[in-house]
Amino acid sequence: MVPCFSCQGTRTVSTNNPLLQSHDLPPFSAIRAEHVLPAIEQILADNRKAIAEILEQQGKNPTWAGLVLAMDELNDRLGAAWSPVSHLNAVCNSQELREAYESCLPALSAYSTELGQNRALFEAYEALAASPEAAGFDVAQKTIIDHALRDFRLSGIDLPADKQQRYAEVQSKLSELGSRFSNQLLDATQAWSKHVTDEAALAGLTDSAKAQMAAAAQAKGLDGWLITLEFPSYYAVMTYADDRALREELYAAYCTRASDQGPNAGQFDNGPVMAEILDLRQELAKLLGYLNFAELSLATKMAESSDQVLSFLRDLAKRSKPFAAQDLEQLKAYAAEQGTAELASWDAGYFGEKLREQRYSVSQEALRAYFPIDKVLTGLFAIVQRLYGIEIAELKGFDSWHPDVRLFEIKENGQHVGRFFFDLYARANKRGGAWMDGARDHRRTAAGALQSPVANLVCNFTPATPGKPALLTHDEVTTLFHEFGHGLHHLLTRIEHAGVSGINGVAWDAVELPSQFMENWCWEPEGLALISGHYETGEPLPQDLLDKMLAAKNFQSGMMMVRQLEFSLFDFELHATHGDGRSVLQVLEGVRDEVSVMRPPAYNRFPNSFAHIFAGGYAAGYYSYKWAEVLSADAFSRFEEEGVLNAETGRAFREAILARGGSREPMVLFVDFRGREPSIDALLRHSGLTEDAAA
Repeated sequence: MVPCFSCQGTRTVSTNNPLLQSHDLPPFSAIRAEHVLPAIEQILADNRKAIAEILEQQGKNPTWAGLVLAMDELNDRLGAAWSPVSHLNAVCNSQELREAYESCLPALSAYSTELGQNRALFEAYEALAASPEAAGFDVAQKTIIDHALRDFRLSGIDLPADKQQRYAEVQSKLSELGSRFSNQLLDATQAWSKHVTDEAALAGLTDSAKAQMAAAAQAKGLDGWLITLEFPSYYAVMTYADDRALREELYAAYCTRASDQGPNAGQFDNGPVMAEILDLRQELAKLLGYLNFAELSLATKMAESSDQVLSFLRDLAKRSKPFAAQDLEQLKAYAAEQGTAELASWDAGYFGEKLREQRYSVSQEALRAYFPIDKVLTGLFAIVQRLYGIEIAELKGFDSWHPDVRLFEIKENGQHVGRFFFDLYARANKRGGAWMDGARDHRRTAAGALQSPVANLVCNFTPATPGKPALLTHDEVTTLFHEFGHGLHHLLTRIEHAGVSGINGVAWDAVELPSQFMENWCWEPEGLALISGHYETGEPLPQDLLDKMLAAKNFQSGMMMVRQLEFSLFDFELHATHGDGRSVLQVLEGVRDEVSVMRPPAYNRFPNSFAHIFAGGYAAGYYSYKWAEVLSADAFSRFEEEGVLNAETGRAFREAILARGGSREPMVLFVDFRGREPSIDALLRHSGLTEDAAA
């Protein structure tokens, strides 16, 4: 394996710290662990001094340029240093970098809290809001001021000094615990592997999966094959391995990561971390006058109340559960026919894939040959170019953190719009999952220049093997489209004020709208014609295979729906009822009683690896995926009416949703595009969860 630049050995720190230099794109190869803390400490000290000067100069009559734009400049400088460090910590984790990253968390948390509790700064924003200048603000500026005043209150600006101090301590500790959760999950994932020397044990696995396992073994100086808990390896075994004992062994290792159970029980246990996080979140909510953390979470979201969220999720569960139960009965019956009388959790993926093949004569693996990465990317770009009137081209000769990373530029009418990095493949020392990070915001600087946006798009796909390009499953294609939707939201904004540009200021339960929206083109014949082509012949996806794939679209969609609803309800209940005497697992079991159709074994410790809510931004907000899916399905239904590659409809979506970032309430933007409020009908229809679909 080629090492990450930032993971290579340390060297003497140059007098010019790269994190303190202005740059167009981050100088990844020059960043070393020992640069991090000095740079962040320097910038925080500079910012504190600058804020004092801003407040002194602005006095009682602040202006937009003197206050908001000046603060944007400070935020941008800090972001330009911290963003690449945070990114490298996720994609090129090393002990030195991890320690450097974590050494900054207390200082960053303290600085953030200090800003939120700065009475003079708060009063300056209040004065600006009441000033004659504010009467002429555009809607984006007004939203930024509203959000700023709200966020001051959510930072404890109105609390007495002792409670403000406690707020600061809690926030700092939560920052540290979130990082610890993420680290322990990464360490637990990498701590387990299985070395296989007899190929017969891998019966059923695809050639591409075995080639990847052979490469993993070779990288460790081993013969044979190495199975790991990185998702492509885990997925291959759970979906294709004929050896049931092997599937059970891998399942047990995967679902007990970072817990008190399984092969590495207690070694990286996130159980105590979760308990402390939940206690502190509840304390934070109470400090700010909320009943619980779920209520606090909704203060910045589109949903209006806990009752509204829970009613939405339970209504969806009620509609979906009969379909899920039907899916499970069919799966059990099929497994029994194959000689497995008792269907276990480690059987579901395996027999599900076999049943899909039997029923529809299509498999993810057969489809993989038609989705080589370059063809998928070319097709993806062709779709968005047609819809949004943009051009995308690959750039060469840039500084990177790994040789696999690629850089692309978006232009419109020949003019530069923004750039994005793609880091698509799984490897050691890289966080699992897929995500988009805004690396730089689109904004008008204090000097009047227009700063273009930059995004990091990260996935964990199966990399290329000797003689073959990286071939994606259709599920992976969907993941790519999803993350690219987030990227377009960040990159195609027309808002020039940093606070609500791109994804900034967008309510968290609406931020998944553009990403889930993009997934629709993975299922449309017009989209598939552009993104598919056999990696050897270039032959498009044959009509019969396309028909089978579309017929299989909603295979087991009932089970998939209730699984997501289980996650969403568990997360929300956990934060809404914390302190009622139930443990994390008891809350989860209660939710499973309500919505699940298949129970995992008692040793399953899913919460210990639920990074979305313990180390990401989705605490009491995982419901956002389903909430936004209603919006995205309904938004796409306009394309179904007017043409899925209709450039006029695409331009309307871009201008109503993507271009306007967080400048207006999400419902206002949705109604601007759709002409009405959203309906759940399109989601149920797309998921095959209607009586017509069942028939």
